[in-house]
Amino acid sequence: MRRKLVALTTAVLFTLTGTAACSDDDGDAKAVPTRGGDGTGKVGVILPDTTTSQRWGSDDPKLLKAAFDAAKVPVEIDNAQGNPDTFKTIGDRMIADGVTVLMIVNLDAGSGKYVLDKARSNGVRTIDYDRLTLNGGADYYVSFNNEEVGQLQGKGLVSCLSAEGVKTPRIVYLNGAPTDNNASQYKQGYDSVLGPKFDDGSYLKGPDQSVAGWKREEAVTVFREMFNQTGGRIDGVVAANDTVASAAIEILKERKRNGEVPVTGQDAEVQALQNILTGDQCMTVYKPIKREADAAAKLAIGLFRGDKAVADARVKDTESGAYVPAVLESPIQIMKKDVASVIADGFATSKAVCSGRFAVACTRAGIG
Repeated sequence: MRRKLVALTTAVLFTLTGTAACSDDDGDAKAVPTRGGDGTGKVGVILPDTTTSQRWGSDDPKLLKAAFDAAKVPVEIDNAQGNPDTFKTIGDRMIADGVTVLMIVNLDAGSGKYVLDKARSNGVRTIDYDRLTLNGGADYYVSFNNEEVGQLQGKGLVSCLSAEGVKTPRIVYLNGAPTDNNASQYKQGYDSVLGPKFDDGSYLKGPDQSVAGWKREEAVTVFREMFNQTGGRIDGVVAANDTVASAAIEILKERKRNGEVPVTGQDAEVQALQNILTGDQCMTVYKPIKREADAAAKLAIGLFRGDKAVADARVKDTESGAYVPAVLESPIQIMKKDVASVIADGFATSKAVCSGRFAVACTRAGIG
């Protein structure tokens, strides 16, 4: 369901050839010819870090490279390792080295906008991958329906609390990074599910805080303070992703409350799947990254070659007010009964999930 920020349109063809970008160098508004579009140059990809999610260090580089290699399109993939200045430097270098299409996963709006502005002023076509850069003006956006991700988290938590028979549960929010537009969309999603329950008094709203940089250590500190602040009266945790969820679970284990307090997540990381099997985590959201990577690569390849592309959605940039042509994939809710499906899809292996002490839990869940 597309709400507020996401408006589905009928398939719209966007011509990728002959488009000019406007230079903002020194306030000069002269048209800058678009680079490439004829199969020359290369595609550049800038990823954000290797710590906030396993995907950025392993899954996306592998999947994107495979897609570009299959199309025989030259690509350079680099990672900013969590440093906005490094992010800018990589962008500067790739543009100077002749990329004709640039795909970025921003670290924050500031460094992301810097790179997008620099690309536009040099006639480079741009794609925001996974995260929309607010006021960035990217030509395209490829991601998942992020509000739906949040809705699945909210619904999953409700399901787990109902199964436990918890009456008037107190819920706390561990939101994602305040600099990440996705985190805002996730929150809109789970608020749409849980907000009415807070309003009618069937649920109680506890502390609601963001986790800077999606960092696990920050999440540990924030959740420990929440636990102390509430005197341990926490009955459910909306954790914005699996890394944040693992931090909450660590504190719950310290306080002997793990398995009693449902915790959400997303990304379907191996540790999260293990936590779900043992009952320490309520659910996660599986975002089939291969679909997202293939969609982004297809779009970039079209831009590189000067073909036409189809975008069946558009997303509103809440800062600039502009609508960005978008390709949005659908997320999948994963409860204990669904863990095997993530393995069957090839995203995780039974060897990794069922290692060591988790072998018994896998056997009980019918995972061999």
